This record gives sequence, C-alpha cells and structure tokens, in this order.
Amino acid sequence: MSFRIHRGQFIPPIHSTDTKSAKTNSKDFQKVLQDSIGKKEDKIKISAHAQQRINERHISLNDGDLTRLNQAMDTLEKKGAKESLMIYKDMAFIASVSNRTIITAMQNKEMDVVTNIDSAIVVK
Repeated sequence: MSFRIHRGQFIPPIHSTDTKSAKTNSKDFQKVLQDSIGKKEDKIKISAHAQQRINERHISLNDGDLTRLNQAMDTLEKKGAKESLMIYKDMAFIASVSNRTIITAMQNKEMDVVTNIDSAIVVK
C-alpha cells in the first residue's frame, strides 16, 4: 500500500467504491425503513395510571370513542405535538403523542389547571 505525502501529511490512496453494493445497501435501508414505518402501532394505549383514573371516575369508552381519539392523536402527531390535552365529550385526557399513550383521564368539570402540555385539541 502506498501513501502520498503532501505538505508533510500522509494521504492514503483513494479507492473507488463499488456502486452496485452501495445501491444494494440503499435498497436494503429503504426496505428496513418502510418495514419499520409499516409496523408502527397506530392504536392508542392507555397507561395504568389513566386506566385507574378512568375506573375511579366512571368514564366509559367504547370502540367508537377510541377510534375518534386515535384520529385526534394522528392529527396531533402530524402537527408535531408532544404532550397534549384532548377534550372529548364531557371528558379530558392528557396524552403523550410520541408514545401514543393516554397518561391521565378526567371529567371536564375536574379540569381546573393543566400544565406541561404543548397543544390541545377538541375531539368531535
């Protein structure tokens, strides 16, 4: 292996890269990226704390309610929200949008002060 010396610095020889393997690696990366995006869990999760609050406050959610909350979560995610207040019917939820998780739940009448959120949405 030979080196060039230029102004007192060793310069290694330039090797050409195999363009075919670079294209293959690019396609492999693209496939892995698409697979990971496809596996993204779109369902909303409810934390143990939120589930406890739902039970204590006699809040009932059916599949239609969860679908609407999930759609609202999608909207928040597209807008770049991280921690959000979701107001739905007579209920309010604090959600971690990045984790797609409802953190806590309350009735609207219990909602006096809400902190540590960067967004809010009224779910219709």
